[in-house]
Amino acid sequence: MRLLLRAGNLFVLLTYFLLSLVPFAPFLFFGQVVKNPFPIVGMEIVAWITVWVIFKRPAWFHIFLLPAFLALPVELYLRAFYGQGISTQHLAIIAETSPKEAAEFLGGKIWVLAAVVVVVIAWWLLSWVAAWRTRDLDWTSQSRKIIFLLLAVGFLPWIYDQQIGVRLIRPPTLDPALATGTTPTLHKLPPWARVPFEMEQFGNTWPFGLIATAYDYGRARQYLANFARNNHSFVFNAHQSAATAEMPQIVVMVIGESSRADRWSLNGYARETNPLLKNEPNIVSLSNIITPISATRVSVPVIVSRKSARDSLEFTFPEKSFISAYKEAGFKTYWLSNQMSYGQNDTPVSVFAQEADVVQFMNLGAFTDSASFDQILLDPLKRAIADPARKKLIVLHSLGSHWNYSRRYPGTFDKWQPSLFGVTIPSYPGSGLKLKFPLNNSYDNSIRYTDWFLSNVINTLKQSQQLASMMYVSDHGELLYDGTCNLALHGHNTQYEFHIPAIVWYSNLYETAYADKVIQLKKNKDARLSTENVFQTLLDMADIRYPTEQLEWSFLSKKLQEHTRYVYSNGWADYDNSTFKGDCREVVDNVRHS
Repeated sequence: MRLLLRAGNLFVLLTYFLLSLVPFAPFLFFGQVVKNPFPIVGMEIVAWITVWVIFKRPAWFHIFLLPAFLALPVELYLRAFYGQGISTQHLAIIAETSPKEAAEFLGGKIWVLAAVVVVVIAWWLLSWVAAWRTRDLDWTSQSRKIIFLLLAVGFLPWIYDQQIGVRLIRPPTLDPALATGTTPTLHKLPPWARVPFEMEQFGNTWPFGLIATAYDYGRARQYLANFARNNHSFVFNAHQSAATAEMPQIVVMVIGESSRADRWSLNGYARETNPLLKNEPNIVSLSNIITPISATRVSVPVIVSRKSARDSLEFTFPEKSFISAYKEAGFKTYWLSNQMSYGQNDTPVSVFAQEADVVQFMNLGAFTDSASFDQILLDPLKRAIADPARKKLIVLHSLGSHWNYSRRYPGTFDKWQPSLFGVTIPSYPGSGLKLKFPLNNSYDNSIRYTDWFLSNVINTLKQSQQLASMMYVSDHGELLYDGTCNLALHGHNTQYEFHIPAIVWYSNLYETAYADKVIQLKKNKDARLSTENVFQTLLDMADIRYPTEQLEWSFLSKKLQEHTRYVYSNGWADYDNSTFKGDCREVVDNVRHS
């Protein structure tokens, strides 16, 4: 015991103890709880014993703890502001964020972050020096070999059980062995022989749980890299109905960014944020549509494919998007984006984009001050419309109202002031209510610019004098220091982030050709909808039929049926059976919290 109480030994042990306490940080923040605390403690103890057995000396494994030290400030920040720790999605977002973008987000707080990083590295270095200098903590007794043998005995059946699980749940389209019927016969272990260790649960531990999270992220990246190959043979067997099969037709799908429904004057907002769209006679605003999750990289796949809301966090999905269905039906397809691609197969969005015949990512400045305004999409749109192909699907992925809002519009749209327009470093984190009024003014200005952009898209379609239609839907909304809420941006699981704007515009020729669809659209404008409805609706919009269609999901169909709308709010919640908590309007599932 005296050896352990020596200053250096105590410093090392206290460091490891503090790292192990990270999963219990929610106790520090009011209203947060820790799920399954006892399994977490048990797995952390086993993890520490395992690395100590393998390396014998803390000095040998301490160097591998550096990533955990560096991740610690991020983990605590996410716990404090978002009520969740580092996940696979967070690693992906970090990987897809450029240093310049991060610097603009942090603003003046970047120096605070730099200081925190220096302190954390110093802590890691000092504890490593202490571990290196002492030999008191070396595991040299005979018990080390015995423990090693016991761990090996438990590890082998666990690996076997994991391989069984992978073979039982892996989709046949992703496993050639299953597809050819050559899978070897394997049997699950009896319950008494199974090791009570779940990788997903292990990911909630600290610091070694980061390995599971990083591994899961690596699997996701590998899956995305092979997405096109895995889904190469998938077909919808889609075709357009005979009634309009020979008519020239244009369908435009606009995917918005960070726009919330209650800031559109089309939906009753007091400020005139839609002065141009309000004068369009052939526009229908969908007043009650939600997105299941408030993050672009996982919300957009639900919009463009048949991926369900409750599968949105999974990186696997064995189907293509509506782009491929349109191609099967004879349409030339375009994906024109003012967002960053991060490579052809780096994100769940870009892999779907690559299905299009023409793919253009035109934003070279990410989300920074050098980013393009959405008007950069208008000339490529005109060129696509002028293409001699008789039928065209054109997807426009806009930058919309992504932070920093004041950099999403030119100075002529800086109507409501004071705003953040022209402010060089308007750092968000920790600025709180000091930013509330200029931030809200800038946000409304960005919505007004979106109104101008969509009006120009519509006018371009009008000039084509063809059978044309356009759908707009945002990927998610935003928090804007609403009321006494001291939070902004997205990722906080609130009504403001889930309730999004969506509109449909149609030409006069479209109304003539599809009168029934227009009638149903107007009838369903206030129906309870989700972005899960978009895929089926967009194909129905062009009267594209396929064997597995579900017209009860199309809000252009008289067969429309409202369904349970799930949103991710610290677990899946039934949006229409939830309570909206406080001024932040956090979604709290009534069943889960009853």
